[in-house]
Parts: sequence; C-alpha cells; structure tokens
Amino acid sequence: MEKAQDVFKKLISHCKEYGYIFQSSEIYDGLSAVYDYGPYGSELKNNIKNYWWSSMVKLHENIVGIDSAIFMHPTIWKASGHVDAFNDPMIDNKDSKKRYRADTLIEDFIANKIDKKINKEVEKARKRFGESFDEAEFISTNPRVVANTEKKQGIMAAFTKAMEEDDMEALKAVIVDNGIVCPESGSREWTDVRQFNLMFATKMGAIAEGADTIYLRPETAQGIFVNFLNVQKTTRQKIPFGIAQIGKAFRNEIVARQFIFRMREFEQMEMQFFVRPGTEMEWYEKWKETRMNWHKAVSPDAKLKFHDHDNLAHYANAAVDIEFEFPFGFKELEGIHSRTDFDLKSHQEHSNKKLHYFDPEINDSYIPYVVETSIGVDRMFLAIMSNALQDEEVLDAKGNKTTRVVLRIHPALAPVKVAILPLVKKDEALTGKAREIFNKLKFSFNCQYDEKDAIGKRYRRQDAIGTPYCITIDQQTIDDNTVTLRDRDSMEQIRIAIDALEEHIADKLDMRALLA
Repeated sequence: MEKAQDVFKKLISHCKEYGYIFQSSEIYDGLSAVYDYGPYGSELKNNIKNYWWSSMVKLHENIVGIDSAIFMHPTIWKASGHVDAFNDPMIDNKDSKKRYRADTLIEDFIANKIDKKINKEVEKARKRFGESFDEAEFISTNPRVVANTEKKQGIMAAFTKAMEEDDMEALKAVIVDNGIVCPESGSREWTDVRQFNLMFATKMGAIAEGADTIYLRPETAQGIFVNFLNVQKTTRQKIPFGIAQIGKAFRNEIVARQFIFRMREFEQMEMQFFVRPGTEMEWYEKWKETRMNWHKAVSPDAKLKFHDHDNLAHYANAAVDIEFEFPFGFKELEGIHSRTDFDLKSHQEHSNKKLHYFDPEINDSYIPYVVETSIGVDRMFLAIMSNALQDEEVLDAKGNKTTRVVLRIHPALAPVKVAILPLVKKDEALTGKAREIFNKLKFSFNCQYDEKDAIGKRYRRQDAIGTPYCITIDQQTIDDNTVTLRDRDSMEQIRIAIDALEEHIADKLDMRALLA
C-alpha cells in the first residue's frame, strides 16, 4: 500500500502533467504558495463554482448572490476584528529553522499520537470481541483508552484556555510539556510563540479621513455584511434569507504548505443566512445537514465527517467543520458557523448607520443573527482530485495486465465531457465525420477533438484527464452512421447511432442530477 506522502506527490505531479495546476511564475522559479489553474483546472474550478452557486442560489428562493469589491474601506476590517485579532500563533524550531503554527502542532500531536492510540485499541478489541463488542463501554473502562482520553482532555483544556486568553507563554508550555517535536528534525528546541497578522496591507490614493492604508480582503463575508440593507431592500427579501458570494481572498500565510490546501491567494464560496434571534441554532443544524449532503453527492461518505470547534471565534456561539480525508489526513473543507449578531452590530457601531430589520410578523425591529457556510474553492478542488485519481489494473488488447491512470471526477464536474476521436488521422472521411460530430455536440457539452497517436494512447490520455466519454469514428461510421461510445469508468464500449448520442449521454453529464 502506498504511503500517503507518495500518493500526495503523485497527485501534485498529475495536476501539472495534465494541465490542471501550475506553479505561479514558474519560469521565474515560482512564487511560494501561489498557483495558476491550467486549461483543465480552470474548467473544473468553474464547474465546482457552478455546482455551488446553482445549489445555493438557484435552488433557494430566499438566497440571492452578490459580487463585492476586493478593496474595501479600512474601517471595515477594524469593525470585523481583523485588524486587532486576525493573527496566527507562530513558533520556530531552532534546529530545523522551520516555522509552524503552534495551534496546528498541538492539534496534529493529538490526532497522530493520542487519537491513533485510542483508535488502535478500539479496533483491536472490535476484532477480538466481534459482534458482541460494546464500543462505548470499552472506551469508558479500558485502562489504556481511559488514560489516553484523560491526557487528551488535559491537553485540550490547557490549549483552549491559552487560545481564548491569547496567552502565548501558556501555548508554548503545552508544546514543551507534552514533548511535541519538530516534524522535520525531531528537535524539541523551540522559540517563544509570537502572533503574526495575516492581512496584506497596501496603499491607495486619497480616501476618506486621510487614511491611505487599505487591505486585501482576508475573507469575502464582510462584503456581504456591509451590503445587507442594500440587498434586503432591493430584492424585498424577508427574514430568513441569505446572501451568497464567490470571490478571491488573500492571507499572508506564514506557513503555507500542502499544495493548494493553504495558499496566500485563494477563492471562497460563502453564504450568510440572516435569521431572527433565537432561531439561529435551528438554522445552524439545518445548514449542517444541507451542506453535508452537498458534499456526499460527489465524495464518499467515509471521507467526510463533522468536527466541532473546541475554540470558538470571537463572533461565534457555535461552529463546526466538515472535514475531508485528504492524503495528509482529515482536514477542514467547509465551516458552518453561528455568528450571532456580531458583524452587523459592529458595522452599525463603526459606520453610525442603522442596520436593523423590521419584522412584520412580530411587528418589531432587530439586528438579525447570522448562520454562515464558508468553503474554499481550492480545497474543494483538491478534495475532488484526491478522491478521483486512481491507479487501476486492467487488461490490454493482448490480454496482458497493465495499469491505467484514471481520474474519476463526477461526470457533471469533469472538465472535458466528451472526446471525439477519428480512428485514423490520415483518412479524410473519418476526420471529416469526426469534425461534424464535434461541431454538433459542442453546443451541449465541452468537447475535445483528438487525432494524434494510436487510439489506445488517446483513451489513456482521456482517462487521465477525467473525460467521461470517448466517441470513436471508424470505417463502420461511414457505412451506417454509428460510432463507438466508450465509458471512462467501466471501459465498456457500445455502438450507437450518431443521432442518439446526445440524448444517451446527456443525463449522466447533466448538473441537475447532482443538484437533485
């Protein structure tokens, strides 16, 4: 079985080789933690955004979309808390000279050293006792499991307290007291923990109040909050309703790693759902279920799980992550947060503009509470690619075993939907008919015409790109107007009339099947 690290390296290599993702500014030796999306990557990215936008905006009569500016008045970031509190606690290892987020070191230590021990004991017992195994009783009574659980609870209590109080000395103490080592060198020689603000600052010409420092937005949510009344009044929405947005955000990540998982320039898909105070937990639970179902439509259930936040952000009264099992472990894919009325109330105070909503049902006005769903486009992209890339043992034309690389992206999200392949490049009758089919199908699907190399090599290339269907035009096509239709996943080939092609493949490629 391949190591997770090798699987991840193979994924990164595949993304470059097949035109999905390139290092930004590569001919100048690259720019750290910034990436460009290639021809197939940009198509997949657009399909992911379309899937999210369709499910969030088109399918909800009480959710509308906006596109707010990246540059915003600097006081907005003061009101949101980003100027004072948008920091990462960083710690350096003196021997390896590597810098790490202190909170991530502690979380990874718990997951890799303690949780794994507990899970190993549970699995051993499950095999030993079989169907009679009572997991809950075992966890509460087994001495080794109890000891590790108590150790975890002690670490989490100290960790949570240090984070809540912004106590950097206490945070370092958690690392030192538990013997947490540098992942690269194994050293325990640590510097003090320091806070680093993650916002990119830049200069703009004369703006209000003589201020000339503005920020690249670190999230898209604030563009929604400051437009709350504009949207509500112009669309005549009634509470509860939501505002959705897809857009770029920027964070000066001190430790940016794991390919496109953590970048300095990234894209977010966020929806802020405005509700009557007191109903937020009901909507919080509803959106948890809705968003998990959205992910399960394109990813296996076993690779997804909820993870409740131990440390709540200053604005939240409840928060949970939907985590996906990437090659480097379960990590956050999407966050669902109950943000209370913090944002609107803070913007009301700093702008001196009333941000109340008059509710005709109760004949009263109030500042709405907010339930947020926030997902990174790039992380969703990485999750889909991680799940899709597979090596599969198959038989070649001579009956010998060989390995094909196949990218099993959901057909509705696949960058190229159909490949049109004339069997022989030099046969003008075949290439002419292939062009005719291409020009017919291109209005319905993203098609690719390919006449280079042997047909077997072309099939393999389309498998690696993730193309659900290949259409091969051969001599029989000229005789009876049928083609060979090859399915990416099953490799099954059938003869089908050209006139029946579009109807036959449309259902599998249609986004509506996902949305349903």
